Amino acid sequence: MVNWLTLAVPFAYLGVLLGSLATFSSLYRKRKARKSLSLEPWFPPHTQRDIYFSLLHLDPSASNDNKGTGKKPPSSVPDSVLKSALLRRAIEDIKRVMALRTQKGALAMLLQRGSVGDDLWQRFLRAEKEMEDEVRDVVAEANAYVPGWGQTIFQSANEMLNNAIFPAASTTTSEEGSGVPTPATKTPESSGAPPSVAGSDDDAVLVEADEQSAEKKGKK
Repeated sequence: MVNWLTLAVPFAYLGVLLGSLATFSSLYRKRKARKSLSLEPWFPPHTQRDIYFSLLHLDPSASNDNKGTGKKPPSSVPDSVLKSALLRRAIEDIKRVMALRTQKGALAMLLQRGSVGDDLWQRFLRAEKEMEDEVRDVVAEANAYVPGWGQTIFQSANEMLNNAIFPAASTTTSEEGSGVPTPATKTPESSGAPPSVAGSDDDAVLVEADEQSAEKKGKK
């Protein structure tokens, strides 16, 4: 005769074990999700994105101050302004993507050595995921204005970024080559600083020697 009580004990133990593991896994995932949300963002607030959304959701009918005054309500934001704001948003995205690519290798090496904690790595991974979503959003917004613009908007933004970086560097180089004194290369005469008094110690020694010789002559 089969002893059902003996068979029920292992199954009950197995059920309790599986239930405990499932509960632990669920609590761990929830805790990890809450911890990920509480982590400090990797980048500062995206100002260019905020400006774009502010212009995009600017509702001219929301202003009721002009009602009854005979004034024409403000017109909607032109598409040219929105496109320009979207392009500036793409430029900022390129800067952030380049920063992530530059920092990833060094951060991974530090993580392997144990020099940084897992929280920093989680912040970085979340920033990467956010930038992937941001790039897809910019591409979708660009295609909404002009079909196919999403394929070239980041190329245009990269060209604008390079044109903004290289002229600034060439201007600094030309100023250094023309002999214009920069704050780091100004001489004391050009900066208005007082002349050096490096010879004051030698003068003091000479004066003291003269006084000693005068005292010896007086004793004689």
